[in-house]
Amino acid sequence: MDNERKQKITELQLQAEKIRRKVVEIVYNAKSGHIGGSLSSVDIETALYFHIMNIDPQHPKMEGRDRFILSKGHSVEALYSVLEAAGFIDRQVLETYGHFNSVLAGHPTKKTPGIELNSGALGHGLSVGTGMALAAKMDKKPFRTYVLMGDGEQGEGSIYEAAMSASHYKLDNLIAIIDRNTLQISGKTETVMSLEPMRERWEAFGWEVVDMRGNDMENIVEIFENLDHKNTKPKLIIAHTTKGCGISYMEATAKWHHGIPDAEQYNIALSEIDKRIENLINA
Repeated sequence: MDNERKQKITELQLQAEKIRRKVVEIVYNAKSGHIGGSLSSVDIETALYFHIMNIDPQHPKMEGRDRFILSKGHSVEALYSVLEAAGFIDRQVLETYGHFNSVLAGHPTKKTPGIELNSGALGHGLSVGTGMALAAKMDKKPFRTYVLMGDGEQGEGSIYEAAMSASHYKLDNLIAIIDRNTLQISGKTETVMSLEPMRERWEAFGWEVVDMRGNDMENIVEIFENLDHKNTKPKLIIAHTTKGCGISYMEATAKWHHGIPDAEQYNIALSEIDKRIENLINA
C-alpha cells in the first residue's frame, strides 16, 4: 500500500474510532439503545459517508446524492453519530438522543437531515432501496443506493421479493449489505432461523455476492471501490462483523444487542477506544 493510501485508511480508522466512542457515550447517557449492532456497523458506515458516497452535508437533499438506507433501524446510534461527524447534524442535537422531545428518535426518521427513510420495521429497507435504484435507472440518474440490513432481519420474506425485483430490473446501482455479526436479540441467527447458505441463495436470485471483513477498514474500502456497477447485477455484500466490535466485554455477546453499560463498564469502553485513538494518531 502506498503512503497516500495508507494515510487515507488510517484517517478512516481514526474517524471510525471517534464515532465508536460517541456511540458508547450517547447510549450510556440515554440509558437506551442497540449498542451491539451499532458497534458492528460503525466501520462500514464510516467508509460510506467519509469516502465512498457522493453526499453533501450542506445540501442533504441534493438531487444527485447517493442514498443510504439503514434497514436495521434499531442500530440508529451509529448512524446518528456518523451524521454528526459528517456535518449533517450538530453535536448539541446528537447529545439530545434519548431525551424528551428530541428530534432523534430510537429509529431513523426523515426529520433528521441525511436520513432517507423512516426505518426500523425490519424487512422494508431493501424494498424501498430497490424502488430508489429503479427510479434512478428510469430517470437516467447516476446516483447509487446503499442498504444496510441486519442478519437477523433476513427472516423477513419481503427481502426476497425485493431481491427478485432488483435482479429482474438489472439494478447494478443497488448495493445491499448484510451486517453478518451472527447474533440477534434472541441469540445466534443460525439457531433462531438458519440463514445459510447465504451466498448461494442470493446468487440464485441473480445477485453478485461479495464477502467483506466488515470491521477491517482497508478491506471495506477495497470492496466498495472495486464493485462493478455496469454488469447489470445488483450487489450483495456479506459483511462479516463482530457484535459489539471494539469493546472487549461486548464482543460476540448476544446480551449486548440492547445492553446498557454501567459506570464501570462505560469507563472501560472509553479507555479501550481512547488507546486505539492514541495509537492511530501516533501512527
